[in-house]
Amino acid sequence: MGIYDRDYYRNNTGGFWGAIGERGQAVKLLLVINVAVFILQVVFQHVGTEDSGPYQLGYVSGLLSLDVDAVLHGQVWRLLTYSFVHNLEIWHILFNMLFLYVFGRDVEDLYGSREFVTFYLIAAILGGVAFTLCHMGLNVLPKPPSLAALEEFGKPYCLGASGSVMAVVVLCACHYPQRIILLFFVIPVPFWLLAVFWVAKDALVFISGWETGTAVSVHLAGAAFGFLYYKFNWRLLGMWSNVWSAFGSWRKTRTRPRLRVVRDDEENTPVPVGPKPTAEVDDHLEAQVDAVLEKVSRYGQDSLTDSEREILFKASEVYRKRRSR
Repeated sequence: MGIYDRDYYRNNTGGFWGAIGERGQAVKLLLVINVAVFILQVVFQHVGTEDSGPYQLGYVSGLLSLDVDAVLHGQVWRLLTYSFVHNLEIWHILFNMLFLYVFGRDVEDLYGSREFVTFYLIAAILGGVAFTLCHMGLNVLPKPPSLAALEEFGKPYCLGASGSVMAVVVLCACHYPQRIILLFFVIPVPFWLLAVFWVAKDALVFISGWETGTAVSVHLAGAAFGFLYYKFNWRLLGMWSNVWSAFGSWRKTRTRPRLRVVRDDEENTPVPVGPKPTAEVDDHLEAQVDAVLEKVSRYGQDSLTDSEREILFKASEVYRKRRSR
């Protein structure tokens, strides 16, 4: 792909509204899914209700919520699906989706849609695992009373996208720490300070054991994952490719080589030696370069982090070697 083939060098006749329509396709998909599930929750809120547990909120809520007892009995899908259901109070889903839309689009611009969706889903799963461990009675994590997020109905369960959204917020704050956020739409606050405040507040609740009705363990797991993802420059799709490649290499070494019949006149035939064909730059590096160059076009070179500058340096070395051959 040439540099003039990239999205930000193409003519955009859509203007402001066209730019809005092109950005955040994965974020919009997640918004649609969450809203659609919420509508189903409202429609079926009186179906399958029980006196206790997540089914108190209806059949859809009960089926998808993170019910610890149900997970321990094999319903492992709840470790992910809980992040797509919310309390039937509109404010719960409204604030989660607002933060996802505002900050998720920037993260998706940096990492691409597929990587962003993978990041979002993994953050949800890690939050679900953290919540479950806190209620299993294991000594893996402390178990303050606040982590029984919704035990008011008789047993611990959790629902909401807050864990994934917190991961997105922290990751975005790591990239744009000096961005000014209007707290309550009035008070200007640096993004990094706001993110630190949110995480510290949840950590205080977690340690102190205050009963707030909020599953802060899910928030903290998401925040930790977002920070580590940025700190170590992880790429989830790249990790999967590496694991799959390693597995393929292991299978080849375990497979017995095929027998080959060699004629006498072939034994002394020299094997042609020459340079190997030039390998194309892998798709993962291309995607990274796309995201970094798009960031430069929008915010300038001063906005780049050390890891993003390293990506550009690595890409330039690969291109230079290709031209010198």
